[in-house]
Amino acid sequence: MTTEPVEHPDGISIVVPVFNERDNLEPLVREIEAAVSGLGRWYEIILVNDGSTDGSREIIRKLQGERPTVRGLHFRANAGQTAALDAGFQAAAGGIIITLDADLQNDPADIPALLEALASHTAAVGYRAVRNDNWLRKVSSVIANGIRNGVSGDRIRDTGCSLKVFRAGPLRRIPLYKGMHRFLPTLLRMDGGTVVELPVSHRPRLSGDSKYGIRNRALGALVDLLAVRWMKKRKLDYEVTEDER
Repeated sequence: MTTEPVEHPDGISIVVPVFNERDNLEPLVREIEAAVSGLGRWYEIILVNDGSTDGSREIIRKLQGERPTVRGLHFRANAGQTAALDAGFQAAAGGIIITLDADLQNDPADIPALLEALASHTAAVGYRAVRNDNWLRKVSSVIANGIRNGVSGDRIRDTGCSLKVFRAGPLRRIPLYKGMHRFLPTLLRMDGGTVVELPVSHRPRLSGDSKYGIRNRALGALVDLLAVRWMKKRKLDYEVTEDER
């Protein structure tokens, strides 16, 4: 885990995990630029290529060559979304870190409102007020969020929404394991942080294929959830009232 200070304390690092999203990358970068370029802040866009096989690597390299604000990180093989996020967090030079998906379903136009909400909090996280998914994914998401909150003892409306804004320092203190990215707001609260939630847009996928389904998420998510519950129950809790020397 890095302990290096950020180079731009007031700057923004946008971290985007990428797995086979070739056709979405150029329009995504344009939308991010439109959302943040007028904020008067230093910013960078970190595209983390999680072992893509569809030519995403070449598109990222092209974007990096065209735009000084774009950085590309490339994994040798697919390592998963949590690993891609962690790599981006450790590489980030901004004091504020923003995460969103590469599939264009998150709307970068929501970023300024989340940044404003972050003013007095550790994290500002989006929840999808209107889901543009099929009915099965909508129902499964409602059930999953209910189970996660019930087991973890937390109250996060939409743990699956990737559009989130964090302060880099507290975020980097959280040790991540596979699947733990879903529980970052809960883990930050366990670390003493505060989290605010805002409604954000959710758009239909227009290009590429979804990487997640009920079968390939349910078991892993349950195991991860039980791990978070164990961490909460085993968290050290004490107060020093006197220090004799």
